[in-house]
Amino acid sequence: MTSSLKERLNYDKTFDCVQCGYCLPACPTYETMEKETHSPRGRINLVKMVAEGKASVEDLKEPIEKCLGCMACTTVCPTNVQYGEIFEGAKRVIDEERPRRLVEDFLFQSFFPSSKWMNTLGNATWLYQKSGLQKVSQRFGLTRRAPLQIHEFETALPAMPGPKARRNRADRYVRKRPASAKVGFFKGCVMDSVFFETNQNTVELLLRSGAEVVFPEAQTCCGALHAHTGKVDHSVELAKQNIEAFEEEGFDYIVNNAGGCGARLVEYAHLFDEGTEWHERAVRFVSRVKDISEVLAELDGLVFEKELLKTVTYQPSCHLRNVQKVTSEPLDLIRMIPGVELRELERPEFCCGSAGVYNIVNYEDAMDILDVKMQDVCGTGAGGVVTSNPGCQLQMKLGVAREGLEMEAVHLVDLLMEADPRPKW
Repeated sequence: MTSSLKERLNYDKTFDCVQCGYCLPACPTYETMEKETHSPRGRINLVKMVAEGKASVEDLKEPIEKCLGCMACTTVCPTNVQYGEIFEGAKRVIDEERPRRLVEDFLFQSFFPSSKWMNTLGNATWLYQKSGLQKVSQRFGLTRRAPLQIHEFETALPAMPGPKARRNRADRYVRKRPASAKVGFFKGCVMDSVFFETNQNTVELLLRSGAEVVFPEAQTCCGALHAHTGKVDHSVELAKQNIEAFEEEGFDYIVNNAGGCGARLVEYAHLFDEGTEWHERAVRFVSRVKDISEVLAELDGLVFEKELLKTVTYQPSCHLRNVQKVTSEPLDLIRMIPGVELRELERPEFCCGSAGVYNIVNYEDAMDILDVKMQDVCGTGAGGVVTSNPGCQLQMKLGVAREGLEMEAVHLVDLLMEADPRPKW
């Protein structure tokens, strides 16, 4: 039975919003765009009006697509409005109104969920870098002709490992028996393709902490990109596949190192009706999902031996902070590194503007948000930015380049490995 428009828009949840305005100072798009329709309460009101037939889906499209989905509003809301569910419902309705596009269908149905395609992307990027094509392209400005500001983003990509490194990765790693924990590692799709070395460093940190690490073969994309573009049904199917993949072994933890992926994984239970078998399975899955920083803190199995004479600031992933509620662990780990001085941001809760593919499809708006973030970063006087999400890392590299700064932007995992962690045992 087809659900009604009100049901798909989660109309009943819009009444939890009392239009108090507490969300306004927390919303990056309201601050940079200065429009009520581009604030959380404004968007919720539009959703309500569309559900009641007082506005069209077209009226809803631009305000919703300009939303970062950072969920900062949910951390300050006094009435616990489920903005994420309202937002995804609106995205779903908007997507249903759009004509189908073959390229888009291929990307979401075949490309992102496929390990083979992700490895192909990583290997092609390695060839582009290794062969010198990247230098030639940059020298003659060839990528400036490409759409979606690709010329800026490709300069921020990390150096790729060769195909051999990808082929030689094992499915199971263990060094200490008995292991302190059995970890199922969620490798992600784009994360494993573009940030393969960060994934490998994550495995190494877990091994040195005494854990056994397993890559379940049947795992796939987390579904975050699908959900954020309104493809809810595809997102549900991917969730089922991941739940089944990680049920095969009794893992103590299901670990990820990307804030956006982790946020989607911990929301799997919300995709299924309570009382159903899939909801129960999802609840068990979610109970074991942890960010790498949480697991390293809980295992407490590392000591860092190399002094790093660096001054850094930490840019938290919105989805790690606002959805997974992980705040202190990354900071505590940074403080454990000898020689590192941590200078915290004045507004760590303010989004950097990455937000999945937001900075690609809404480039100018994302850069306005990034400029606000970079003012905060520059104000710390730090020489580097530590992130906990690949999208944030690329975005901060863009910010550094736009400011003309000599500053590194690194993933927390890579910084920890640079400090030569050793097992305590």
